[in-house]
Amino acid sequence: MWFIMVQTQPTFSSVDLTLIALYFIAIVVLGIYHYRSKSGDEDFLIAGRRLSLGAFVATLVSTFYGGILGVGEFTYRYGLVSWFTQGLFYYIFAVVYAYLLAPKIRRNKQYTLPDQLYQQYDQKTGLLGALFTFILVTPAPYILMSGTMLHIIFGWSLSKAILLGAIFSTIYVLFGGLRSVIRTDLLQFALMFIGFGLVLPFAWSKLGSLPSILSQLPAGHTTIIGKLSMQQVVAWGFIAMWTMVSPSFYQRCSASKSEAVAKNGILISIFFWFLFDMMTLAAGLYARVALPHIDPVMAYPLLGQLVLPVFFKGLFFIGMLATIMSTLDSLAFLSAITLGRDVLWRLRHKTATERDLTLYTRIGLLISAVLAVVIAIGFKSVIDIWYVLGSLAIPILFLPLFTSFFPGAQLPARKTFLQMILTAFISLGWLSAGYFHSRNGSPSYPLQIEPMYPGLIVSIFWWGIIKTKRLRRGNLFWKSDEEGK
Repeated sequence: MWFIMVQTQPTFSSVDLTLIALYFIAIVVLGIYHYRSKSGDEDFLIAGRRLSLGAFVATLVSTFYGGILGVGEFTYRYGLVSWFTQGLFYYIFAVVYAYLLAPKIRRNKQYTLPDQLYQQYDQKTGLLGALFTFILVTPAPYILMSGTMLHIIFGWSLSKAILLGAIFSTIYVLFGGLRSVIRTDLLQFALMFIGFGLVLPFAWSKLGSLPSILSQLPAGHTTIIGKLSMQQVVAWGFIAMWTMVSPSFYQRCSASKSEAVAKNGILISIFFWFLFDMMTLAAGLYARVALPHIDPVMAYPLLGQLVLPVFFKGLFFIGMLATIMSTLDSLAFLSAITLGRDVLWRLRHKTATERDLTLYTRIGLLISAVLAVVIAIGFKSVIDIWYVLGSLAIPILFLPLFTSFFPGAQLPARKTFLQMILTAFISLGWLSAGYFHSRNGSPSYPLQIEPMYPGLIVSIFWWGIIKTKRLRRGNLFWKSDEEGK
């Protein structure tokens, strides 16, 4: 059949390579354009809280959709269920966020998600939350993807490509902070849609209509849960609570011009996520039918190799790079703020001043970039990194953060700290036990229960016990000053 002759590695013309090189130059130049060495901390960290609706949508959409190779891998392996696990569940939580949290965040005028924990609880709770936020926002998965793309395009060793990808995505952030991220995201938002908008018409023309492709998919690829168990699908649904604890969402809402921009920007972003999801889903299904015996991570690159001519192939790969890089630079910056400001600066609050915030953030950027490179080199699957990080950090952060916006639901600081410690112990223990007793390279978790559930159950159970005790004392909707600390 025709697909037997498909190459297992994309090849690029000088035209394609020139386009890709120009993309990297444009991103770096745009990122450092109008850099002001004396800009204030508010300008560096949250763009002066002047983020307009259009910029809000562009930066949120592009930032929250960086796992393009992971999405291709998931769609190739499991089919339509990828839209539920990587799309629908996230839309639901985004709607909840827009109505319940976004206006409150803008009103509070904090800088970061850990600020919320510091303000509503105490120093040790905020510090613990910052540490797990740092785990959650590591750019390691996206550094791995950027390195993989550079390895594919230029033929560099994967380690070298990962290192260079990290450098390209952080150098302009080091100078311009969030303003640099937003400026580059405006371009990358357009490029990601252009890239996938090009590959689908060529795939339709060369491989057949989408309905004909659907009829050729393997059994299970057109069902709701595919080859996954219902427990795994539900676990991915809980991982979509990533939205509720996302520092990206928090930072953009805090940086927005108004509460209306924060709320409406998220709702508009859902439409663009849906549109892009449909494009990437279709591309993944085309790859599954046309390229049945490839590494799933290579689904999109090899589909581009198969159907696109010179120049258009370069644009498609730029679109994939833009999708990855827009998330990589944002998470690198968030990781830097979390480590530099919310951990290091706060630990030295007696000697450090407000004027040192930008310096500590830049130090945090360098440290977090090195750690992310090490993680990226150590892991082989983006999906594995997502699943491990989400299963560990989300149960710990979700309830303490969410309830912090609602005084009636909030626990006292010391109870919240113990809640986070206990949840961390259970989540980490469950994950470790699964990998310790791995079978055929896959973790085997105790009682065959995915690690997301035990942590969430313990956190909710703890919250329920404390709230029940306080209800019996007639103190559900408020707390005394003494008990609150």
